[in-house]
Amino acid sequence: MQRGGHVTRQESAQAPHGQREEPGPQRWKALGVCLVAGFMILLDVSIVNVALPSIRSGLDTPESDLQWVLSGYALAFGLLLIPAGRLGDARGRRTVFMVGLALFTLASASCGAAQSSLWLVISRLAQGAAGGLVSPQISALIQQMFRGAERGRAFGMFGTVVGVSTAVGPLLGGLLIQAAGAEEGWRWVFYVNLPIGIVCLFLARRLLPDTPDAKPVRLRRLDPVGVVLLGATVLALLLPFVQSRQWSGNGKHLLLLAAAVLLAAFVAWERHCARSGTEPLIDLALFRLRSYWLGSLLILLYFAGFTSIFFVSTLYLQNGLHYTALQAGLAMTPFALGSGFAAGIGGRLVNRLGRPLVVLGLAMVTVGFVGAAFAVHQVPGRGVGWALLAPLLFAGIGSGLVISPNQTLTLSEVPVHHAGTAGGTLQTGQRVGSAIGIAAVGSVFFDHVSREGWAAAYDRGLLVSIVFVAAALVAALADVAAGRRAARR
Repeated sequence: MQRGGHVTRQESAQAPHGQREEPGPQRWKALGVCLVAGFMILLDVSIVNVALPSIRSGLDTPESDLQWVLSGYALAFGLLLIPAGRLGDARGRRTVFMVGLALFTLASASCGAAQSSLWLVISRLAQGAAGGLVSPQISALIQQMFRGAERGRAFGMFGTVVGVSTAVGPLLGGLLIQAAGAEEGWRWVFYVNLPIGIVCLFLARRLLPDTPDAKPVRLRRLDPVGVVLLGATVLALLLPFVQSRQWSGNGKHLLLLAAAVLLAAFVAWERHCARSGTEPLIDLALFRLRSYWLGSLLILLYFAGFTSIFFVSTLYLQNGLHYTALQAGLAMTPFALGSGFAAGIGGRLVNRLGRPLVVLGLAMVTVGFVGAAFAVHQVPGRGVGWALLAPLLFAGIGSGLVISPNQTLTLSEVPVHHAGTAGGTLQTGQRVGSAIGIAAVGSVFFDHVSREGWAAAYDRGLLVSIVFVAAALVAALADVAAGRRAARR
């Protein structure tokens, strides 16, 4: 699992029916279209962070709705990934990619035109669902179009997009708000997607390949019962955190017990589907692969800590220290620069170093986030932005060694005809992790800000983010240890 050999060994299983599909001559141009669309969709996970204060004042948005603007997008995104991966495998990845991209563009226009916080939250849910249609097609198309070392480089580029898009969002959002004005500038955070989406649609029609074994699919093959059970599980898990200040008393924590029951029901239903010959939402057999289940757990925990830090950091800098949106975005930029620089390197080194490379990256992110917490204590006041530069740069370099290499290693033993489903499941972990992280960190942050002030609330929120990343590091170390035991046997 930790070497490039597994990627090579699966080449014989890449095409169904025993046939190898030759890479298309326009594969790098097609990859460019996928990466631009992926950048736009993943950017909307974080670009909204710096717009939250403007949205709050412009639409008179309560704290819970602010969290739903972020968590709702991530949740809807995550819930559609697995059925969308299945749909792309069955009906054609190019077709699903284009439908999702068109819907995403329309939903972005609706977000920009929102006249109330409810309108915005509903539009963000639709935007996240559309993003969930597009995203699994990207990893599946990479599996389809590339082989061997080329696939590692392509996933390296995709990993760069994942890391940089999430990290650079606050800066781009700050630039847009600075240019358009604090009052209405937040709308352009969404309107900027319109020209990009239209151009990508035109190029996708020309450049993306068809799916060779695509065929009609019935609704029951998409496992709607599984989708509902998984969605209810995650919703029950999120609600106590997102609504923590609106729902008084401890009764809301009973939803965590309900989430556990719903998760058990989901697993039981998926096993029933597998036994009865109905294709389940998640192929639980994938989780017999250590590389796959540990990689999926790792990325869920990492995204819970990685994305939530930008949520609380931009709120602290803008509301607590009165930074402008652009200044807050600039303070987060070192992470984006470090992540972009290291992601390409990680993509080239992953086949040689394997999971220990991810361990190194996670250790660097943990140290960087701890350094950020220390910097906030040492440099109080408006100088915090400068104090954060070095630790965030160090953490960003570590992040570049996590996302892309983990994607390659986690999918290394998955046959290509399951690429869409496996990639969708993996990215579901990312989006669900983001939603859980934002909900948990936001709950702690807002709970302390009214009682202890902005600096103390930021400190508590940062600590929760660090715990998530440290848990991901433990999962990576467990994978390395298990791999070494298997090698000795």
